[in-house]
Amino acid sequence: MKLKRFLIANAVLLGAGFMQMAQADDAALVKQGEYISRLGDCSACHSLPGKPAFSGGLAIESNLGTIYSTNITPDKEHGIGNYTEQQFNDAVRKGLLPDGTRLYPAMPYPDYAKINDQDMHALYTYFMQGVKPVAEAAPETDLSFPFSQRWGMRFWNWAFATDKPFQPIGGASAEVNRGAYLVESLGHCGSCHTPRGFGMNEKALDSSDSSFLAGGNLNGWEVPSLRGLPRWTEQETVDYLATGRNDKAAVGGEMTSVVEHSTSHMSDADLKAIAAYVKFLGGNPAAPAAQETAISPTEAKLTAAKNLSAGERLYLDNCGACHFVTGKGAPGVFPELDQATIVNASDPGGLIHTILAGAQQPSTAKAPSTLAMPGFAKRLSDDEVAKLATFIRQGWSNKASAVTADEVAKVRKTLQK
Repeated sequence: MKLKRFLIANAVLLGAGFMQMAQADDAALVKQGEYISRLGDCSACHSLPGKPAFSGGLAIESNLGTIYSTNITPDKEHGIGNYTEQQFNDAVRKGLLPDGTRLYPAMPYPDYAKINDQDMHALYTYFMQGVKPVAEAAPETDLSFPFSQRWGMRFWNWAFATDKPFQPIGGASAEVNRGAYLVESLGHCGSCHTPRGFGMNEKALDSSDSSFLAGGNLNGWEVPSLRGLPRWTEQETVDYLATGRNDKAAVGGEMTSVVEHSTSHMSDADLKAIAAYVKFLGGNPAAPAAQETAISPTEAKLTAAKNLSAGERLYLDNCGACHFVTGKGAPGVFPELDQATIVNASDPGGLIHTILAGAQQPSTAKAPSTLAMPGFAKRLSDDEVAKLATFIRQGWSNKASAVTADEVAKVRKTLQK
């Protein structure tokens, strides 16, 4: 009898031990899935300020019309609570819902198709066990004909999407290949930084094509090429992704949200892997050698403050206190204007938008301060903004085209929507 009680007691203890181990494994998997969701930047599109996490409702403006993000909490009526793991995988990787409805590629499933099985399992576990269900329906996407015919996405997918898994780069280091995996799949960097084709498709989905990450245009902003980043060191890329700023630049536009919700939460190892990968890609001209001149003509004229043009006066009155007469700003605080990508873009829309609306760097764990640039829309006329932007685009070593008042007026209208 004593032996029987002993065996039963040990079986109970053993069972409890296995249960605790299973619970610990589940908790670790949920935590890993949460990290994967950060890598995939799920929150940026499926969460709204002041609303429960992942309850959807973000209005995404596209060439087709307004697309609303969905509720991806585990609520069984309004969210994804009834999804099997395979149905979840099909939605994320193929843009295919359980009822056969096809998603629009505002959901970057052509990139997510490369997410590996291990990460998909962790992601599913997180959304089912680590996210609170929200019994709230997101707004329905209702596009005009013919874009409302979602069945047509079957042919779009056939032409432009892929079901191929991530392919490591032969001969590249493990760090570069980790960066390639993050950029090409979960990071879906190509959805903004790769040019679009006639079908509004990404022209390339991986580094085997030279157009991958070669730059594009998004909502009136020229998106820079990431191939090589010749003016940045790998550490400057890490700093930018981790904090939204480095010694040369600061985030603006859509990238602000990416840093806030995704890259600032990445591990140092993953940030370094991404930096190593984009540097490995190359493809952009090397940065010109620094010219050791005592002072540039622009700096000399601004310093003397005599016989200034309208653009130069506007710069000293509105910009010089932070970006200085050198156009170099303050490292890690105020970004450079001399040789800046946004300043020298062929489309000045991003620069105009920043002058009109201002910008604010996100608060991150490694840089909690929120440095803000004020907007000048109420202070400067279209003609004044055009003169100011033209001076900035042609001052110091910048050699971009002039900006017109009509271009400024066009951007100003978008701020009033």
